[in-house]
Amino acid sequence: MPHRAVPPTYRWKRRFLILFAITVVLPATVVLWLVGRFGADSPVDYVDPVEHFKYGSTGGEHEMGFPYWIWRALPEVCGHLLPGKGYASLGMLYETNPDGSPKDLPVGTSKRRYQGVDRVFVNCAVCHTSTVRAAPDQPPLLVAGMPAALFNMQGFETFFFNCAADPKFAKEYVIPEIQRQGADLDLLDRYVVYPLAIGIMRDRVLALKGRFDWVYRQQPWGPGRVDTFNSAKVIFNFPMDHLPPEEFDAPADFPSIWLQRPRREPRAMELHWDGNNTDMTERNKSAAFGTGTTPPTLDVHRIRRVEEWILEAEPPPFTRLFPVDAALAARGAPIYKEYCADCHGASGRDFSGGQVGRVTPLVQIGTDRRRLDSYTYTLAVNQATLYADYPWRFTQFRKTHGYANMPLDGIWLRAPYLHNGSVPSLRDLLEPAARRPAVFWRGNDVFDPVKVGFVSNLPEAAGKPFFRFDTTQPGNGNGGHEGRAYGTELPADDKAALVEFLKTF
Repeated sequence: MPHRAVPPTYRWKRRFLILFAITVVLPATVVLWLVGRFGADSPVDYVDPVEHFKYGSTGGEHEMGFPYWIWRALPEVCGHLLPGKGYASLGMLYETNPDGSPKDLPVGTSKRRYQGVDRVFVNCAVCHTSTVRAAPDQPPLLVAGMPAALFNMQGFETFFFNCAADPKFAKEYVIPEIQRQGADLDLLDRYVVYPLAIGIMRDRVLALKGRFDWVYRQQPWGPGRVDTFNSAKVIFNFPMDHLPPEEFDAPADFPSIWLQRPRREPRAMELHWDGNNTDMTERNKSAAFGTGTTPPTLDVHRIRRVEEWILEAEPPPFTRLFPVDAALAARGAPIYKEYCADCHGASGRDFSGGQVGRVTPLVQIGTDRRRLDSYTYTLAVNQATLYADYPWRFTQFRKTHGYANMPLDGIWLRAPYLHNGSVPSLRDLLEPAARRPAVFWRGNDVFDPVKVGFVSNLPEAAGKPFFRFDTTQPGNGNGGHEGRAYGTELPADDKAALVEFLKTF
């Protein structure tokens, strides 16, 4: 058949379509694919408010989030830098799935898809959830909102600092471990995304290590404590090497966070251990910095869900695990009313009292002053600059000269006692400082229902070593809260009755 010539117009249209596809359609397709792959910002959400508290995001994954598979791999790659097996050796808690297998993330961590990678970082629950057991052979009861008495924050930080400085923090070690754990990375992740993420993460963690070098020069905090406001000074670029020595070694116990509504209504209590703020939302946003957030990355909506939950959240009763001697508790009620109620509330749910939520001057209370001295007037002024041009700019932080009188809801789960956790039990707290234990061990979740505190006379249990707490070390003093006004001169029978009544809180 004779060859049919292609009309010039058709050739021009075909060339145009090819050129259009190459210059417009293909780049647009690539851009759309890249946006879909790397543009998502999707945290994992939970309907149940308690699950959201335990695993929901505060926004910290944006700046501080570890790529999920790197998070999973590091305890194996840098296992020689951990005190035991995995993150659990730092006191992090793993719940189980319905089939009995452990969840892939511990309580107090959240996951968010961001910049093409699933990222993990801590949330509020890492400092405010722990377990309690009635006996060594009994299963642990996990309690959301109680102080994280098992979590070693200092160990958590230094593990990542030390791992980032270790030769094994490299793609040659991390990626094979990721693959061994079943990640099944695609080619882009395996040869581009994760090698790049490992390098970026190493550089950023090492930069933080330089700024947190002061942590290595402090006394060990031990589980359940954090040097809160010295960490905050890093945000404001304080010259940490030139601060007065008395500002350091100032760890304080993680607090409980139940029943926040009566702490702000009908009157606003003075919050934090030293009462430096009366605004619950400011306190919460300040605490969120500890979960890796910054003013632009704070997930206000999801933090508000936590705020709504803690308004009404209640501690479990003592009778969940142990009985209460009702007659002995009744005998202790008037003793509590005489010696304790004005500062700590009428009961574990009635927070009325003239001095409840108010600061008692240090000269009167006499407890260890390091936590108070670490929070300076200069830091308070700097905090007022946070969230500038945001509707929630900080305005309420102030320097005080003592410690706040706390309500005692769920007091049985808040051991050890005093702001720095220097007294192991309520019964010990009713003794003069000279008769309180000078050395005890923290990190046990087995409870002593008689003295009301965690078992603290064992250096280890089932091969697990506990932290030796020495009250002679800076920041660990167990003095104060003593004298006739504080019940330390009561007869032994009255002290026993008072402790029994406190079990009802």
